[in-house]
Amino acid sequence: MTGVSWSSLFCRPRPALLAAVLLSTAVLGTALSAAPAADAATVAPAAHPGVAPAAAAGAVSAATPAGTAPPAPVSTPSTTPVPPSPPTNVTASEVRTGAITLTWTAATSGCCGIAGYDIAYSQEFGDIGLSATAGAVTTTTITAHVGPGMQFSIRMMARDSLGQRSNWSDVLTVVTPVTDTGPDTTPPSAPQSLTVGEVTASTATLSWSPSTDNVGVLGYSVYQFDGWFTSRLIATVPGTTYTASLPTSTPTPLRNLYYVRARDAVGNVSIASNTVELPTTPPPATCRVTYRNQSEWPGGFVATATVHNLGAAPVDGWTVTFSYPGDQQVTSGWNATIGQTGTTVTARNVDWNRVLAPDGSATFGIQGRWGVSDAPPTGFSLNGAPCTVG
Repeated sequence: MTGVSWSSLFCRPRPALLAAVLLSTAVLGTALSAAPAADAATVAPAAHPGVAPAAAAGAVSAATPAGTAPPAPVSTPSTTPVPPSPPTNVTASEVRTGAITLTWTAATSGCCGIAGYDIAYSQEFGDIGLSATAGAVTTTTITAHVGPGMQFSIRMMARDSLGQRSNWSDVLTVVTPVTDTGPDTTPPSAPQSLTVGEVTASTATLSWSPSTDNVGVLGYSVYQFDGWFTSRLIATVPGTTYTASLPTSTPTPLRNLYYVRARDAVGNVSIASNTVELPTTPPPATCRVTYRNQSEWPGGFVATATVHNLGAAPVDGWTVTFSYPGDQQVTSGWNATIGQTGTTVTARNVDWNRVLAPDGSATFGIQGRWGVSDAPPTGFSLNGAPCTVG
């Protein structure tokens, strides 16, 4: 059903069971080695009912013709306790604002009958775990601490009459609706493929694949999660991108994780997307721009700018962007195609200087006018990535 998803869970082996098997084998071997040897002329009585005694050396059974192999001994079934298998096919057959009904395929008993099931569930992006129990059934409803618009991770294990427990089932993820009676009780699908795109000196762009809904997706909520205790809403956007400010620090051992949930017109929210982590510092610059005023007079100026490729790969096609802090207006330029919108200037390569080799550079010139201030720009970017200045 909509609002339900699965993920794999790694279950550790049970070392106590392996130790019990090894101990049982060791005790049996000790008992066998301690039994007295049968007398050469007699046959020892059977140690257990149903197990034939060993024949004396050199003796031939009257019931077995000469040259015929004796029948194979009858094996005794193992009585070593074996835990049950985990329940399978755990699903949410009904999800309401305050209750989740679970159904599953019963566990297979190992040595003893299934006595019941233990259920563990927790709300996503928090640190509180909840538990419930069920008898030897294949359906139950959990209600404790279940509310509207909440996402839970749920898993189960079987328990037999000896108290032995199985491994955990796979994890079931469920999100509850915000209403049980409204015109729309179906949450949108989860946003997919959340990624971090362009990272500047102070921001990072998040993007994701769109969700679907039976009525329509209204927008997306972007959350920041510290990885342990707290999740907070930082933005609501209509589209599938968001530019987030880079965090200034990360208190150890917390993390700067981000995730997205879709929402519809009545407020139903989807299961969360995957999480991504933003860096607290920008990536190292792969470019440097040097800006110089060559000449200046009242009302006019001539300047040059040189862009250096500090990366290990060539740059095939470049655009340098910067903003004037004063009231400068560009009137002409050379060695680049130059435009201006407001205070922002863009300089694009021409054909002959399109490629910047590693450790290579290109210089372009600007002529313009000014009235109040001809202060030089202090920030530059190359193809959207920040550059160092100087």
